[in-house]
Amino acid sequence: MARPTMEDVARRAGVSRALVSLVMRGSPKVSAQRRDAVLAAAEELGYSPHAMARSLASRTSTVLGVMVSDLHNAFFAEVVDGLEAVAAAEGFDLIINTGGRSAARERRAVTSLLSFRPAGLALLGPVVPTSTIASAAGQVPVVLVARSCRLAEVDMVNDDGEAGSRIAVDHLVSLGHNRITHLDGGAGSQSALRRRGYVDGMRAHGLNPDVVASEYTDVAGAKVVSQLLERGLDELPTALVAANDFNAVGAISALEEAGLRVPDDISVIGYDNTSLAGLRHVSLTTVDQPRHEMGRLAGEALLQRVRGERTDAARHLLHPSLVVRTTTAGPRTRRKLT
Repeated sequence: MARPTMEDVARRAGVSRALVSLVMRGSPKVSAQRRDAVLAAAEELGYSPHAMARSLASRTSTVLGVMVSDLHNAFFAEVVDGLEAVAAAEGFDLIINTGGRSAARERRAVTSLLSFRPAGLALLGPVVPTSTIASAAGQVPVVLVARSCRLAEVDMVNDDGEAGSRIAVDHLVSLGHNRITHLDGGAGSQSALRRRGYVDGMRAHGLNPDVVASEYTDVAGAKVVSQLLERGLDELPTALVAANDFNAVGAISALEEAGLRVPDDISVIGYDNTSLAGLRHVSLTTVDQPRHEMGRLAGEALLQRVRGERTDAARHLLHPSLVVRTTTAGPRTRRKLT
């Protein structure tokens, strides 16, 4: 069965196609009576306007493109929630693509999104080169979330990753830990800032930093634990500062499989405070960055650019905080594994 068209709606409502188009664009120039007739006809026929066709006809797009670095990371889903709330309230739809934490795949994802002729792009945690971001910004307004760059035409929403890691170290030191290892986020966005904050925090307390290469995934967290166990039980740190919540959960799983208890034998802190961290059986102590608020600010910044309300760059830097749950405690005498 053919999809109903705007012409079909016009015939059913007994009006012109032009008037149907005005109704679908939300024009205030249409009387309430005619608007109701058109909407009733559209509902009867099962017609819904195609976003791209509507954009091409009006030369004004109502679509925003969103490139998510990693669909498996709940952090990005919660940022999208905030962005979508702003977009929906203003009559915009989202098209979402992912780059799978790969610069090459992200470049293709951005190119694909641009082919839909969006009004603007939100890039969440991108690892693409700055040149790719600059190229996109030359075509449409662009906002970055969880990524910094110096391009004046690009808006940004970030949390203070250095401060967040220092907060994590301060918490563990306050509990009595002095052998604290950081599982670094590798090439992931904001990883360098979190690593720097950890190193600075350790040195501020007169402690030696111990950074182990990892990634923003659960598999990488588990792999690091296997590496640490190879050092021997007596050489294990008493606490871990993980790259993010996903990474922390992987580390905890591997620790428990090895017969170690969290936090009795080793404490673990995550980063992001995603919904995963708050699950009762996880109950992860973590650094909170307000995901929904970051999405909201990104959406507002993008729409301001789209409407031409602002040309100067928006730079939002949110301050993180610590959420203490049950995966951290003071160091205790480590029991022998059986």
